[in-house]
Amino acid sequence: MPNTRRRFLESVALTTAFAAGGSHPLQGQQTRPPGAPTEPPRNDGPRRPASEVQIPKMKFGGVEISRLIVGCNPFYGFAHFNNMLGTVMREYYTQERVCEVLHQCNRFGINAHNFVLLGRAQQDWERFQSEGGKMHLIVQGMGDPAAAFNALKPLAIYHHGEVTDRAFQNDQMATVKDWCKKARDLGVMVGVGSHKPEALAKVEDEGWDVDFYAGCVYNRTRTTEEWKQALNNELVEMQGECYLRSDPPRMYKFMRQTRKPCFAFKIMAAGRIDERGADQAFRTAFESIKPIDGVFIGLFPRVRDEVRENAERVHRILAGA
Repeated sequence: MPNTRRRFLESVALTTAFAAGGSHPLQGQQTRPPGAPTEPPRNDGPRRPASEVQIPKMKFGGVEISRLIVGCNPFYGFAHFNNMLGTVMREYYTQERVCEVLHQCNRFGINAHNFVLLGRAQQDWERFQSEGGKMHLIVQGMGDPAAAFNALKPLAIYHHGEVTDRAFQNDQMATVKDWCKKARDLGVMVGVGSHKPEALAKVEDEGWDVDFYAGCVYNRTRTTEEWKQALNNELVEMQGECYLRSDPPRMYKFMRQTRKPCFAFKIMAAGRIDERGADQAFRTAFESIKPIDGVFIGLFPRVRDEVRENAERVHRILAGA
């Protein structure tokens, strides 16, 4: 068979299969070389209809947001596991893939994004919007809160958890309080994040002018001496990424006791809990927090459709099915 005819028939076969709903042979592959310009924005919006499964909503400020909020760490390689996984995440998450995951979240009723203003995050966000995507932003605030507010006009900003923890450890919580005052003057909802329930309890007990809290359920920012105390004078490698099973009940207890909305994060121990324990981790989280609280969850659908799996899981848990 002449080469031109063979190529024509192969092209027809591929086109027919793709139109029938099959996968394109290049789908899921990163064909753009590293460092090359990103693709121009699509203007056709989400390409698939909304799912019949929709995440239940909660009142937050003057709007309703989904009780499952898409996180940002995997998008930009913040694996909280090791450098190798972080590199794999950065290589996987092109701008196109970030936007596609956000669109898929929209299809399941996830309408809020825990956002960080670092690297190309703003460019990814602007492309998502240009494609018709809509999310309420809950921003992790680092540095001057006015920078994030002016760039994004978010629904809410909270003081970054690791920065809060360092201030707490160094008896410098007054700096966190001053930051919250600056954010309040911008007219945005204000929160404090932390990995330490005792740090958030201090804010609560002192009656700070804040609207909400974001709490990591694992205290991964202990000092060396605190780790020794927790581990009977033993130490582990990568102390900053050590996750104790006894930690989540402490953070959940704080969240239940405050009347303010709370967002729990790292409920899957940054991927250390596998799919066999996922149902229980999610169920524990939602049974341990208030109806006005939500969960931030990072997504890395390289192997499985984590957006659909988590949406169906949360829908099932909250619907009582």
